[in-house]
Amino acid sequence: MRNIAIIPARSGSKGLKDKNIKLLNGKPLLAYTIEAAKESGVFDEIFVSTDSENYAEIAKAWGASVPFLRSVELSSDTATSWDVVKDALVHYKNQGNEFDTVALLQPTSPLRKSEDIKSGYSLLDRKKANAIVGVCEVDHSPLWCNTIPEDGSLDNFLSKDLLGLPRQSLPSYYRINGALYITNVDYLMSTDDIYRSGCYACIMKKENSVDIDDAMDFMIASTLLNK
Repeated sequence: MRNIAIIPARSGSKGLKDKNIKLLNGKPLLAYTIEAAKESGVFDEIFVSTDSENYAEIAKAWGASVPFLRSVELSSDTATSWDVVKDALVHYKNQGNEFDTVALLQPTSPLRKSEDIKSGYSLLDRKKANAIVGVCEVDHSPLWCNTIPEDGSLDNFLSKDLLGLPRQSLPSYYRINGALYITNVDYLMSTDDIYRSGCYACIMKKENSVDIDDAMDFMIASTLLNK
């Protein structure tokens, strides 16, 4: 099996300027993902997809490959991460370099561990899966959620079945955490929906699932890293 990790890190973040290379406890954000990918020992290639020469140099300094830059079309707000992944796989194939699996590792998940990546690949093998996706338990059950009318009334806000139930008796709910996606290349190139068939959840710890979107997320990640 030949495996490639693809780390999408375009420039021009609108929510938080240069988020993907912003220093988190002294290291560029994307460096954490490069290091986790290297430490996992499962990849033949670790590729950072970026449209920026500056980002490319930073990625190379931390041990990633950047043999080509991302196109303008794939650096827009409308391009998806999977568009970027598929385009990168085609580039590599045209260079005579093909892979059996690809892992999409978002740089905004710096607390993802190498063990999470290895667990995902182990699950891919055990389940003979088409795809593996990282999830974590949600902080608050959606069963305690509802919409609120304009007058703010909470009449019938909760189902009568939930009244008086302790939180511990509710079923566990999970969310896709954005930290880990692994798929067989042939399957990926044949579908627009990796969840369609043979996709399994890799359950990760909540503290490994922090997704950085704004300055508060940076503070949370910094605190957890210091601990």
